[in-house]
Amino acid sequence: MKILMLQDDFPPQSFGGAGISTFYLAQGLQKAGHQIFVLTTVREKKDEGVCNYRGLKVFRIFADYHPRYRAYLSLYNPQTVSKVRELIKQISPDITHAHNIHSYLSYACLKIAKKHSRAVFWTARDTMSFTFGKLATKKYLEQFDTRTSWRDHLKQAKKRYNPLRNIIIRHYLKYVDKIFAVTHVLKDALAQNGIKDAEVSYTGIAVDDWSVAPDKIKEFREKHSLQGKKIIFFAGRISGLKGLAQIKQAMVKVKQEVPAAVLLIAGKGGIGWLTGEDLKAAYHSADIIVTPSIYFDPLNRTNLEGMACKKPIVGTCYGGTPEVVRDGVTGVIVNPFKIELMAQKLIDLLKNDQKAKQFGEAGFERVKKHFSQAVHVSQTVGWYQKI
Repeated sequence: MKILMLQDDFPPQSFGGAGISTFYLAQGLQKAGHQIFVLTTVREKKDEGVCNYRGLKVFRIFADYHPRYRAYLSLYNPQTVSKVRELIKQISPDITHAHNIHSYLSYACLKIAKKHSRAVFWTARDTMSFTFGKLATKKYLEQFDTRTSWRDHLKQAKKRYNPLRNIIIRHYLKYVDKIFAVTHVLKDALAQNGIKDAEVSYTGIAVDDWSVAPDKIKEFREKHSLQGKKIIFFAGRISGLKGLAQIKQAMVKVKQEVPAAVLLIAGKGGIGWLTGEDLKAAYHSADIIVTPSIYFDPLNRTNLEGMACKKPIVGTCYGGTPEVVRDGVTGVIVNPFKIELMAQKLIDLLKNDQKAKQFGEAGFERVKKHFSQAVHVSQTVGWYQKI
């Protein structure tokens, strides 16, 4: 089949979770014998054009605007729509599979895709189809209630609020033949906010690709002065909602009990963004992987990557992490706002190497069985053929 992927950001310009997940799905589909094209956007005019990224043909459209207009341009972006129309007509795909398009490509692309493709799919990877930002309402954080109201939207968007935004998004979603959600909790959240009949499709990871040579691990530890340290690894976008403040508070208590403990942060403000062998070496150097998000984080790739490296996870109770990480089996689930408890769980794993190893081994088996790239590709192709 000829398959077109739509994704706002894509490597190598961006290594965000959605872009990386889309890349691995596209790569897996291409390895399975399908003809794959990727349509994405870039923030610099000089980066616009056609390129080949690790064997994938990628069309890059320039698009940039002030975030204050997002509630409107996310619906129909004149910077991109006409170019998307031309490229889809040119490619004439059997399948158009959209992912995150809520920033630059815009939801109008779904209508265009429906006209020029046999079938259209959309993978919801976050809550942006019904929220104006990350879902972190008081009733969600306190009661796990994902329902949102216009008051929640107004409070979040303030002067950028567009009262018709969600209605128009649901209109464009009518042009989609099948909606995927990356976790069951996201499927439920979508349904509670008017987007129904989603099918759960877990993001896949190529587990075998996450091994690394021992000398690379040694080299990484030496480079970052980590010899003899107990490493708690935090990877991802450095933002307040990722729980960085909470884990830093917990680390104060952890270091009182385990003086050799250090928090290793991959990202701006830490040791910088890591990719390739450096990222793998960081995971394998770690004793514990921590994912303490304080918002509805549907599926944090760090959990999958950590489990693929046989590491125990101390993860948030919010979003999709409890669906991925089995509490007491592959790691520990905690409320990041309970600093003392999170610190205790970290200390327990740092002092109990056997438990940490058991969790890591169980996580490795779980990710192979339920979150493998091969399974994800096979299930996705099955849906492509079914529609």
